[in-house]
Amino acid sequence: MKKAIILIGFLSVVAVIITSCKKDPGEGGTSSISGKVYAKDYNSTFTVLQGEYYVPDKWVFIVYGDRKDYGNKIRTNYDGTYEFKYLRPGTYHIYAYSKDSTLQTNAEIAVIKDVTIKKQYQEVIASDIVIFTVNGKN
Repeated sequence: MKKAIILIGFLSVVAVIITSCKKDPGEGGTSSISGKVYAKDYNSTFTVLQGEYYVPDKWVFIVYGDRKDYGNKIRTNYDGTYEFKYLRPGTYHIYAYSKDSTLQTNAEIAVIKDVTIKKQYQEVIASDIVIFTVNGKN
């Protein structure tokens, strides 16, 4: 009986340790998320498509899990690529700001991609974040 009680106590402690070691999404891991930001450039009334291209020097943000604020930001490379490194498994929200093609507001709106890392040492390539620009301006 004593051995059973000791064993149950030991297993309870092990269970607490294992569950408390589970890390939320964020930095500190071995995985990465990369992708590109692609622009569709229109005239000021969004009636004429003037060009399409990958956007250099554009801010891209990452939100870790269910947090309310962004965890990190990075600028795209000359060819529109970005990469967030050293991430743990979990769900992430990647976004960049775009002009509002519906002309409902002059403010920029977030274009969001949800990305999931399922295991350590995973390199996830997200689909393009497609934004709208007006007369070549982000």
